[in-house]
Amino acid sequence: MSQRPTVAVIGAGFSGLLTALHLAADPEGPTVRLIERAKAFGRGAAYSTGNPDHLLNVRVANMSAFPDDREHFTRWLARHEGWSSHGGFVTRGVYGDYLQDLLREALETTTPGRLLLEQDEAVDVERSGEGWRVRLALGREIDAAAVVLALGVLRPAAPSTASEALLNSPRYIGDPWDSKAKLEDEASDVLLLGTGLTMIDAAVSLWRPGRRFWAISRRGLTPRQHAPTSEQGAEIAPHGSPRELLAEIRAASADGQWREAIDSLRPHVQSIWLSWSQAERQSFLRHLRPWWDVHRHRLAPSVARRISLLMRGRELVVRAGEVTSLSLTRDNVEVSWRPRGGRLVRRLGVAAVVNCAGLLGDLDRASEPLLQRLLTRGVIRPDPCRLGAEVDIGSRLIGASGRPEPGLFAVGPLTRGAFWEITSVPDIRSQAAGAAQAILSGVRRARAA
Repeated sequence: MSQRPTVAVIGAGFSGLLTALHLAADPEGPTVRLIERAKAFGRGAAYSTGNPDHLLNVRVANMSAFPDDREHFTRWLARHEGWSSHGGFVTRGVYGDYLQDLLREALETTTPGRLLLEQDEAVDVERSGEGWRVRLALGREIDAAAVVLALGVLRPAAPSTASEALLNSPRYIGDPWDSKAKLEDEASDVLLLGTGLTMIDAAVSLWRPGRRFWAISRRGLTPRQHAPTSEQGAEIAPHGSPRELLAEIRAASADGQWREAIDSLRPHVQSIWLSWSQAERQSFLRHLRPWWDVHRHRLAPSVARRISLLMRGRELVVRAGEVTSLSLTRDNVEVSWRPRGGRLVRRLGVAAVVNCAGLLGDLDRASEPLLQRLLTRGVIRPDPCRLGAEVDIGSRLIGASGRPEPGLFAVGPLTRGAFWEITSVPDIRSQAAGAAQAILSGVRRARAA
């Protein structure tokens, strides 16, 4: 038998882990090298938290890692007595345990040497013959027949309105998921830049008695709440322009069933996005995206109640507006902001600023050295909507030439421009399985040649 080819998967969060597991599950498949710069494989930023108040935003019934075995996660929970489901929502830490359990099982059952864990940072990927060469930060190189970029959610870009002095000071937290990022206990008023799910997590984890959060975004919209029970009902025809689809949702929501209306679209979101023209996609992003996000990506009821209490007690104050400047003073951070629809600039003094802007899409602003090198050489290019990197329907990355790069794939949030809904488990699990099958097919063809 000829030597097995190697596939390098860069990133061992949910996207990368699931792709690697699918590749390793094929007895005739390649050697898989799973590369992760963090200490923990399988958790990623989303599931590394140990905060018991950080719950999944999707019910456990739809959180199986495998699209063809929808009860896999619920069976795993049943075997681990003592886990509380919080009315259908478990903590993200528990889900991280589930993913690491999958990795341990794969390591135990896969032929020794076929699934290898590489704790290092991939800093470059270059074409090498008919394959690729991955260069790691510690100086090693891995030759691979195929490479998968599974980088997860990119760190938010620093706000252009902030002074350099502030950005380099401990009063600014640029990555709310950084475990080393801490607020001083005496920090009273804190500005949260953004009002989406990241803001919710930051408020829950950073709250202390006597602390008040000011959350500002352009529209001041916050995520809505899941219904207490399973949502079923309204059906919407999955077709039409953004304007036509909005009219359908409003009509179906007339009796208060907006959750059911939104959820009925879930299986069709990617096909709807693919059917829209570039102009229609841009129109959706410009006018409807914030509304879609807060209705589509909802909070577990217990988290929503916690946030409601904070807002009622004015420990969390949400405002719609634009932050015009952030400057460091001797004692605090001076915030200048303009309320939405107004002209008068207001000022606010806070002890710290936390960047909760959420997903970064524009690759030109990404701080990842790997992405910057690939962009500079034209191996990848931004998608037209500036949501990530451009890929084809098979998740193959497209370079400056406009053609897919053979053997170079991406899975997860980096591919939002092609698929839009590709940030949660139900969406990513199918993409990971599909990308793995495409790679396995390519490996079989190469070995047969």
